[in-house]
Amino acid sequence: MAKPVHIINGPNLNLLGTREPEIYGTTTLADIEALCEARLKTHGLDMGFFQSNDEGEIVALIQAARQQASGVVINAAAYSHTSVAILDALQTLTAPIMEVHLSNIYARESFRHHSHISQIATGVICGLGAQGYEMAIDALAARLKD
Repeated sequence: MAKPVHIINGPNLNLLGTREPEIYGTTTLADIEALCEARLKTHGLDMGFFQSNDEGEIVALIQAARQQASGVVINAAAYSHTSVAILDALQTLTAPIMEVHLSNIYARESFRHHSHISQIATGVICGLGAQGYEMAIDALAARLKD
């Protein structure tokens, strides 16, 4: 049986549904978790789903994924734009990495236009809300089959 896909979510995503719904919508993180689990099941894959507001904890989750995950979907949120530590941890993975952003980071403040993660991600999806997670899972599953 394949190792699970780890879905890692960064800071403030625990507030989805109530935090800036005009940008992030009304979908909650629990809704996204259920959506991801259902999509992964269609590919015969299991899931580990995580959220942390702590950069160090996210690094630890990525390090654990080296042995425990067949692939990673990551929405590092604000840490995408600032964290070299998360980039360094992701660079140790040999599994595919899909980067997701709910909003279109290129249509927002200029400091959000750069993501450290994008330079090593297998793929990047932004601006499609929760559907971006489904698309990332589909793309990751296709790569795992190859």
